[in-house]
Amino acid sequence: MLSAMPSGLDRLAPADVDREILRAGLIAELDAINLYEQMAARTANALLKKLLLDIAREEKTHVGEFLALLRRLDQEQEGELAAGAAEVEEMSE
Repeated sequence: MLSAMPSGLDRLAPADVDREILRAGLIAELDAINLYEQMAARTANALLKKLLLDIAREEKTHVGEFLALLRRLDQEQEGELAAGAAEVEEMSE
């Protein structure tokens, strides 16, 4: 599962293009995290495992960066993220 740049960006308004780019970046980083963590789980080489997990952590930082900007540019997304967090809190009570 590898992400691809969305097609049809030239037909979108500039603000929509930016949000689509951010979402594509999020997908790519999540794909990378999964890949590195899966490879780390498969290797018996301790140094390689350490390296892969370190890189996966860096990708998680990138997810945070993309998400932080997406939250600024898409108020609906921000509201839905807050609603999702509230639902998880309700479930955990």
